[in-house]
Amino acid sequence: GKNGYLDLFTGDSSYAKQWKYTDAPDADARAVQAAYWADVWAKQQGKGSDVATTVGKAAKMGDYLRYAMYDKYFKKIGNCVGPSTCAAGTGKDASDYLLSWYYAWGGSNDTNGGWAWRIGSSHVHGGYQNPLAAYALSSYADLKPKSATGATDWGTSLTRQLEFYRWLQSSEGAIAGGATNSWQGRYASPPAGTPTFYGMYYDWEPVYHDPPSNQWFGFQAWSMERVAEYYQQTGNAQAKAILDKWVKWALSKTTINPDGTYLIPSTLQWSGQPDTWNASSPGSNSGLHVTVADYTNDVGVAAAYAKTLTYYGAKSGDATAKSTAKALLDGMWNNYQDSLGIAVPETRADYNRFGDAVYVPSGWSGKMPNGDAINSSSTFTSLRSFYKNDPAWSKIQAYLAGGAAPVFTYHRFWAQADIALAMGSYAELLE
Repeated sequence: GKNGYLDLFTGDSSYAKQWKYTDAPDADARAVQAAYWADVWAKQQGKGSDVATTVGKAAKMGDYLRYAMYDKYFKKIGNCVGPSTCAAGTGKDASDYLLSWYYAWGGSNDTNGGWAWRIGSSHVHGGYQNPLAAYALSSYADLKPKSATGATDWGTSLTRQLEFYRWLQSSEGAIAGGATNSWQGRYASPPAGTPTFYGMYYDWEPVYHDPPSNQWFGFQAWSMERVAEYYQQTGNAQAKAILDKWVKWALSKTTINPDGTYLIPSTLQWSGQPDTWNASSPGSNSGLHVTVADYTNDVGVAAAYAKTLTYYGAKSGDATAKSTAKALLDGMWNNYQDSLGIAVPETRADYNRFGDAVYVPSGWSGKMPNGDAINSSSTFTSLRSFYKNDPAWSKIQAYLAGGAAPVFTYHRFWAQADIALAMGSYAELLE
């Protein structure tokens, strides 16, 4: 619109020119994780100075990353109900010491009006946590932030993250969704009996519900891989206890076929809820359950899962974890290579959503950056007409007209990177 997207949200007649950024805390934490390994390996080669500048930047970024620990509007953590009655935080009592979904900041572009803003996030997902990054920022000299309390805060976060995993661990072993300090995103009252973690309410699908944010096994593999790296580096007993249970469950749901092909969990379904957290006497979560709805041979998730098994197996000595890691890596290498990388065909029934209507408030209209009209009759595809220029568009078009779901072989960059890292980790630790 004439004010960008601002007038979708407020009814002002005019708006100041402004800039804004949003941050993905899990990605920043993974960058810290990478900087940690770069520093470790460079020092082993006597070349620590080669990465010192980059590692220093990672430490500084880790300092700012603490904004991800705070409630969206910096309200106190715990039993926070009612936007006007939930108390504003002072000092660090608005911090949950976990990696939340995002934080954001912005300000004025007008030199005559200096103002700025920042927000945190009230929603925390189990899949976003990174104990290795918290360990590095709290205990590893080259990555400790220079601020007075940065390293101490990350030390608190490390303990809190491990507690969070324990609180979210189902009876079977998988890690459930997460928690929020702002029920329904507006500090509403949760249903009676909703369990809590340091006063934050359990949410089995934090942030997004279409599809549910914790139905994807990939979040399990990604997050547990970070726990396994931390365990491999430190031997931490809490991390081992979480991994012991998780690995046993994951292995029980993994199939390695005689020809080397494999099936791992894909879609998870959740029921029940955890016990309210008691740090001195954690509950057994006997009422929190997970089932596997379907399975996949996805190479990116399999690589992350193999990395988890590699780091866990290397430290624990678990023979099945080590042999399954090898089987997954050998299986994708021998069965799923092509001229571009390693990938598998995917039947994509979700492309039926291309025709979905997109809600636009009545009376509002605008244009997408490419010129596509935005109005109350917009659909997913009408806002993204560039898809129709894709050489494979006819497959989607035929499906939307009632044909079979299209099959595509995607070479996702993150998946190719995870495969390479998994191969390297296995070679380093288990070859």
